[in-house]
Amino acid sequence: MTDFPADTWTVAGRTFTSRLIVGTGKYKDFAQNAAAVEASGAEIVTVAVRRVNVSDPKAPMLTDFIDPKKITYLPNTAGCFTAEDAIRTLRLAREAGGWDLVKLEVLGEARTLYPDMRETLKATEILANEGFLPMVYCVDDPIAAKQLEEAGAVAVMPLGAPIGSGLGIQNKVTVRLIVEGAKVPVLVDAGVGTASEAAVAMELGCDGVLMNTAIAEAKEPVRMARAMKLAVEAGRHAYLAGRMGQRRYADPSSPLAGLI
Repeated sequence: MTDFPADTWTVAGRTFTSRLIVGTGKYKDFAQNAAAVEASGAEIVTVAVRRVNVSDPKAPMLTDFIDPKKITYLPNTAGCFTAEDAIRTLRLAREAGGWDLVKLEVLGEARTLYPDMRETLKATEILANEGFLPMVYCVDDPIAAKQLEEAGAVAVMPLGAPIGSGLGIQNKVTVRLIVEGAKVPVLVDAGVGTASEAAVAMELGCDGVLMNTAIAEAKEPVRMARAMKLAVEAGRHAYLAGRMGQRRYADPSSPLAGLI
């Protein structure tokens, strides 16, 4: 078996081996969530500061099941609809757990959960100036992604499709343009529903994929977590290998000349 060189990625000076980030919402319980994280091989989990108990010792705590000394916690601003709310939420997270690497999302409306890019950009600038290291959920727009990078985003995270939709990557062209233009990591965030769609994200050259619902709402979440691990690895290998060119007509694998 061929040994391939170690393939890591780095965000804000922190290096990881797994390119799959998983969420901590919608699971049956913390135990199932922890089992899925282990099966996924993920080294980072997102935590909705507004929804998950990370500081009240009297209530069940995620940290009892997923060890923050072994897994990097990425506090996020799920459920925030203004820059002000998102900034306040992350300030509280930093006070509670000392986190500076964070995931910023500022939503525009409840129906589509699309990001409000004006509020997102404003929050990114303020957080970066306060010493936060924001990984930012955004529309699949190369111009917006570049603006976020210039504002201080340490990673840009374009949606593949609406959050929780499982529709897969709807616009490969713009995701690829974001990858080509970015100087920070690019991770597809939202919309992946199954393993083949995770592989597509990686084949486009993304540095990673973030997902929650695709695993948590699978009939067998732990098995799906394993599938996603393998899909992300396969997609990354395919991207590095360089796919064959596409042709309009057939090209035989064996030469046709000299046939008996």
